[in-house]
Amino acid sequence: MAHEHSLDRRSGILLHPTCLPSPYGIGDLGPNANAFADFLVEAGQTLWQVLPLGPTGYGDSPYQTFSIFAGNPLLISPELLFEDGLLTRAELEGKPQFPERTVDYGGVLTWKRELIRRAYGNFCERASDEEKGLFDTFRDGQSCWLEDYSLFMALKLANDGASWTEWEEGVRLRKRGKLNEARKALKHEIEVVDFGQYLFFKQWNALREYCNERGIQIIGDMPIYAAHDSADVWANRSLFKLDSNGHPTVVAGVPPDYFSETGQLWGNPIYRWKKMANDEFSWWVDRLTSAIKLYDLVRIDHFRGFAGYWEVPAGEETAENGRWVEGPGEALFEALAKEFGDDLPIIAEDLGIITEDVVELRNRFDLPGMAVLQFGFGKDANSSHFPPHKFRKNLVAYSGTHDNDTILGWWVELYENDPEMRTYLQKYFATDGWEFQWTAIQALMASVANTVIFPLQDVLGLGSEGRMNTPGNAVGNWTWRYVQGDLTPDLIFRLRKLTEVYGRLQSPSPTSSPAP
Repeated sequence: MAHEHSLDRRSGILLHPTCLPSPYGIGDLGPNANAFADFLVEAGQTLWQVLPLGPTGYGDSPYQTFSIFAGNPLLISPELLFEDGLLTRAELEGKPQFPERTVDYGGVLTWKRELIRRAYGNFCERASDEEKGLFDTFRDGQSCWLEDYSLFMALKLANDGASWTEWEEGVRLRKRGKLNEARKALKHEIEVVDFGQYLFFKQWNALREYCNERGIQIIGDMPIYAAHDSADVWANRSLFKLDSNGHPTVVAGVPPDYFSETGQLWGNPIYRWKKMANDEFSWWVDRLTSAIKLYDLVRIDHFRGFAGYWEVPAGEETAENGRWVEGPGEALFEALAKEFGDDLPIIAEDLGIITEDVVELRNRFDLPGMAVLQFGFGKDANSSHFPPHKFRKNLVAYSGTHDNDTILGWWVELYENDPEMRTYLQKYFATDGWEFQWTAIQALMASVANTVIFPLQDVLGLGSEGRMNTPGNAVGNWTWRYVQGDLTPDLIFRLRKLTEVYGRLQSPSPTSSPAP
């Protein structure tokens, strides 16, 4: 990437806000998020990477959200609502008993939904004219997506959570008269959803400013596809390959490979790329505009899908019977560069089956790709991944991602099941395996890759119990959290020392924000 700031060597931590400590059942954007930013500063880190921040649906996955543009109301901090006078201490003390180290999504959703409704009632009664003006300004400024999203969520609640394709025909097909009727009937619920979004963005923007002032940049995550059951697809049916009832005719996935004999069937609807090209990809311009307001850098998930994507007929039970289809390629990124300049603030997630056209597309726009340490060692001879001694500078290197086992969990499994690879790794890293997480962190820190990122679980030295997500498992993911005492002075010292030794310690002025 040609950004001036990306020429610097730097490092950071991958941690989704749901993983932060909180007495309220899920990590949020309140005081503990600021405390984590302080930890990053103390440990010499200058990047905080998060997963997608949208409102999560079935399975609680941040990659299947009800809106590409909205924020997750579960991340709203009750503590900040108390500080703003929107809730009383008594209203907070009535919370359920939540577990400390995991997220109870069902319990949190029920409690927080009521909390936001109560906060809105208090806001209507007590807020000053100035505060009400700020809320109105937010609604007006975000109306291009907020009106559809809030109506979508209000309708979803009224339909007991059913997918939009199961709603009454008039609203399913967005007949104007029926939508107007629904807006009138669901007026209060729509306002509550609007208010939740106002709170989310107010709190997120304050957190990002807090980070930027301390020299920390935030890397966000943009899934390539929209979820079928989302306001995005419901409100923009013509941009997706759907039948007359709104059901996908083809869906996204990846073909069979070394990791899965039947491939992965994601189920997301496929874009009508030619139609998107007709207005110079304005929907994508809007997406990136929205993302840049949230983050300093944006990781685009499944970048290879822009060069060519795997399309599977709807109704298939596996991804085996799909086909490769040419993606929008350079035309999309030229449209984005025209809007945002040649230095696109994008990281290309180029993992998986990477062909020459993917590499050419990435290099044509000078985008850094990704390397994952765990993928650099294995039996797949055709792997596009590589070990640290083969890294290049324009690269974001990870010990693991949200989809991998922790680095220690990976090492333990190798140690027990693959003696040949274990012996090779002991030679490669010159280690007996003791505290292997620090060996891996040191190897990445020492590499030529400009940017290295570590999931917090790897810094904490957790085994498989710290895993965030296991692809293919529909339940039990995304629940891991740490507690405040986990970030010890010893851990801060060790991480900072390695950052300094390998030339990744930045010394930004505490009062100046880095360039986006």
